[in-house]
Amino acid sequence: MQLISPRRIDAAAILAWYDDHARDLPWRVSPADRAGGVKPDPYRIWLSEVMLQQTTVAAVKTYFLRFTSLWPSVHDLAAAPLDAVLREWAGLGYYARARNLHACAIAVVEEHGGVFPTTAAGLLSLPGIGAYTSAAIAAICYDEKVAVLDGNLDRVLARYYALPVPVREAKDELWAALQASVPARAGDFAQAMMDLGATICAPRSALCMLCPLQSDCRAARDGTPLLYPIKPEKAEKPVRKGHAFVMTDADGDVYLRTRPDKGLLAKMTEVPTSEWTSELGEPDYPLAAEWRHRGQVVHVFTHFRLELEVWSASVAPDGLDTGWWSAPHALGGEALPTLFRKVLAQAGLR
Repeated sequence: MQLISPRRIDAAAILAWYDDHARDLPWRVSPADRAGGVKPDPYRIWLSEVMLQQTTVAAVKTYFLRFTSLWPSVHDLAAAPLDAVLREWAGLGYYARARNLHACAIAVVEEHGGVFPTTAAGLLSLPGIGAYTSAAIAAICYDEKVAVLDGNLDRVLARYYALPVPVREAKDELWAALQASVPARAGDFAQAMMDLGATICAPRSALCMLCPLQSDCRAARDGTPLLYPIKPEKAEKPVRKGHAFVMTDADGDVYLRTRPDKGLLAKMTEVPTSEWTSELGEPDYPLAAEWRHRGQVVHVFTHFRLELEVWSASVAPDGLDTGWWSAPHALGGEALPTLFRKVLAQAGLR
């Protein structure tokens, strides 16, 4: 059953709007500069697209500028220690992205001479690059006529076509409709559609009077843009529980260790914790000490909610040989994910 009546998007209207209203982003070549022959840097576009997965532009800007200051090229990033990359990534979340980022940089250098493939199909062969990211790089950097469909565009198209079902039930149709609309200026078109979803056709507002697609948008015509996209039924997140143990020595230094090489938050820095299970067991303290309960930290991951009981104690360092001691003033430079920064804050450390 056909869910939408595919009409091409007015690419000329979108591009005219973009030429006047393109966002100024540190990784972007403006439409005027692009028209003047300036080409986007695939390294910067790739880095920004990986960072922007599951993260807002506002949050990414600072990280992007710091990364490109430390590692201005893919060669520099490939040569960096993974631990350093993870430290700089701390706080952005979804840490598999950072590990894949480093692996991808190494692959580009070792297998492609430091030059990114120029097609979406070629880019798909690289670690951590999926269908969306490969299309975005190929379109933005090389004007390959390929549809770039992300969450923002899902929303724009759901409203444009008044999609009567959740987006996930019509992905192929939406992609085909978008693909049929891609013009020669494929990169500017992709970025224009992204900007439209970020600034005009936003999640909780729709500034239809300012939208270059208003005349053809079915939701705008019906006065119902905020009804779309139709929300799918949400399954309740399972809850996992556990204990976190914050240990300090006589100097106030904090004991830290590295998480396992695989699994959630792999290779990131942590304080010791128990297993995370559906039922909270009694705390199995790492060392005998006067442990103090400091309250609970709640952290929501993509697939579950985690509730950690936080304990702290001053201990002698004997028997702790798999980690290291970090001074309180050095904690900001550790590769601590947000979860464990919450734990340390709950224990009275910042």
